[in-house]
Amino acid sequence: MTTMTNSIGYDVDADGICTLTMDVPGAPVNAVGSRFMADLAAAIDRAVADAAAKGILLVSGKDTFLAGADLKEMDSAKGSEPSAELSPAQRLDRQQVMSNALRKLETCGKPVAVVINGAAAGAGLELALACHYRVATDARGVVLGLPESQVGLIPGSGGTQRLPRLIGVEKALPLMLQGKLVPAGQAKELGIVDAVLPPDQARERARRWLLEDGDPVQPWDKKGYRVPGGLPASAPDVGRIFLFGNAMTRAKTFGNAPAQTAILAAVWEGIRLPFDTAVRLEGKYFQRVFEDPTSKAIIRTMFVSKKSADKLSARPAGIPKADIKTLGIAGAGTMGAGIALAAAKAGLRVVLLDTTEEKASAGKGYAQKRLDRDVEKKRSSTDKRDAVLSRIEATADFAAFADADFVVEAVFESENVKREVYAEIEKYLPEGVVLASNTSALPITGLADLTSRAENFIGTHFFSPAERMPLLEIIRGRATSDEALAHALDLARILRKTPIVVNDSWGFFTSRFIGSFLTESMAMVQQGVLPGLVENAARMLGMPQGALTVADAIGLDVGRAKLIDKVRADPNAGVADYELGAYLVGKYDRLGRKNGKGFYDYRADGSRQLWAGLSEAIPPLADQPSIDEVKSRILYAQLAEGARAFAEGVLLGAADGDLGATLGVGFPAHLGGPFVAMDQIGIAEVVAELDRLREEHGVKFAAPDLLRDMAKNGETFYGPNAVVSPGAPKSAGEEPDSGDVAVRGERSA
Repeated sequence: MTTMTNSIGYDVDADGICTLTMDVPGAPVNAVGSRFMADLAAAIDRAVADAAAKGILLVSGKDTFLAGADLKEMDSAKGSEPSAELSPAQRLDRQQVMSNALRKLETCGKPVAVVINGAAAGAGLELALACHYRVATDARGVVLGLPESQVGLIPGSGGTQRLPRLIGVEKALPLMLQGKLVPAGQAKELGIVDAVLPPDQARERARRWLLEDGDPVQPWDKKGYRVPGGLPASAPDVGRIFLFGNAMTRAKTFGNAPAQTAILAAVWEGIRLPFDTAVRLEGKYFQRVFEDPTSKAIIRTMFVSKKSADKLSARPAGIPKADIKTLGIAGAGTMGAGIALAAAKAGLRVVLLDTTEEKASAGKGYAQKRLDRDVEKKRSSTDKRDAVLSRIEATADFAAFADADFVVEAVFESENVKREVYAEIEKYLPEGVVLASNTSALPITGLADLTSRAENFIGTHFFSPAERMPLLEIIRGRATSDEALAHALDLARILRKTPIVVNDSWGFFTSRFIGSFLTESMAMVQQGVLPGLVENAARMLGMPQGALTVADAIGLDVGRAKLIDKVRADPNAGVADYELGAYLVGKYDRLGRKNGKGFYDYRADGSRQLWAGLSEAIPPLADQPSIDEVKSRILYAQLAEGARAFAEGVLLGAADGDLGATLGVGFPAHLGGPFVAMDQIGIAEVVAELDRLREEHGVKFAAPDLLRDMAKNGETFYGPNAVVSPGAPKSAGEEPDSGDVAVRGERSA
């Protein structure tokens, strides 16, 4: 007889096998929330007490196994339960509910087997590790791992203790520190699962093990057990893993990744302790990182907001899904070629156009080089590569767009060039098909006026390299229709991009946001702050690269032609008289990485070092600012720009800004984005620091009135007192009033 305790089915058959079927009602996947944990604990208690149950079989009633913790519930819990209400011991006891249930499962005296038919991530793998025998199916999508570090957490239900005891510290630590998910076959090689079989054979293998071989004792509970590979004190290679792991974590994160540090500590200390003590220790480390602002910030943006965006929450209601089979791309440069590769990999037919067949073919060649590299690294096969390439048609004939279902223009950033391209496209593009521009800054409303289809014109700002970067910034012009917006969002889903939707403005959100980082960093260098100090401050803050590195990669000559000419015409040009990039190009011919010399000198072997002549070209200040002051200027320049974009109605909501900043332009992920960061710092504190910096360094640090009002009213960007963006639609499918949007890029001080 089968019964159901909410999310866990319970059945004992004639052979005495008790099958526990995980199937959270009304949910697409099984996730571990408070209700699930209570149901699982109750089901385990029942199975342990049931005399008819000789062995326990855990299976999933869904296409996936167990996806891990319900991060949305965790995010809500962080915001609604003051930690002061519970003592540290009480908070730890609450956190240990799942751990206690799993420990009871593996020590109940009955053999336990599990069939893993899909993703076993985080708590899903921790549950599987508490079973005595693990069978994974060889179906697509079966992956296993402990990815908690990617959201600022550590495994909290025994994962940091069971995995090293099962496969050894040397294999287990990298999986946890990197948060890597491995396919079933690799999990078998690592020793995480005992067998990998076709779906129709997996359950029978698990049943047979329970009936014939079932051993109800875990290796670490047996007398004489030794950790595979040894302990740090007795195995030098294991000891070096912790030494190098700590050093590399610090070097890469500058102390901004408390989860990785906690994982190293939990394993280092716990692996030497009795198992029950070690799991309790793990719980303390979990509680520490759970209560750290870092995990809340990462969960809020990288999970809750990203998941909402990926579900196309901004898509206008009532509009049929776009039937996009053929994507036209005008411009086969690096960006256009990257978009073509992403589209072809997603299964779309691509028409890649440029001014000549040779240029278009070169764009297709870019795709082939990337695909060839995947084949060489055994990430793909020649058959898959050839299938993707066969979907890309390289051409110089605009008539090929006659069959396109959506067209993206990715040509040079010039209105004159774009006007000519649009005129040719519209000769052949069917009426009603959306034409999108990949411009990174030019206002979409103005570009739409260059066409005869303003209502079917929209901005789709991809990020380089387009085949890899996860973000797509969709810009709605003043005349853009709901249908065009819906179709652009449908394209984002097809291309597996996370979309944000913003209103029209010069630079939209991401370009002006990263511009604030670059401008303030270069301003400090121009004022005489040591370049190395500025670069290192950015890295210490959590930026993936310093602004001088980014500027060199873009090219110091890009967008500065007139300024450069002025510098070259002035024999007495000094750095204080000109914009820094133009000065370095005009005075010293330092274009950046493209000619091997910019802020850095680039060597043939790929190495680089800061240009020794910088101190002569830009005299350093006698009294250098502190590293904290430089970090503050870099951070608050971006916070001020983000707040202004919000106040001007460019952003529909704070989540769009946080996703755009972190996924698009490298704002520190551990801060969750500029708006999560401002909430966590405190809006009043942000305004006070901006006022200080404005007094010392100018209007670029000006706080908009909206931010001041928020501070006075106790409002935040998230939570019950969240302020609504002036750019948010008044209702589903309704665009904001034209007065709400800085269409031409006007900014308030």
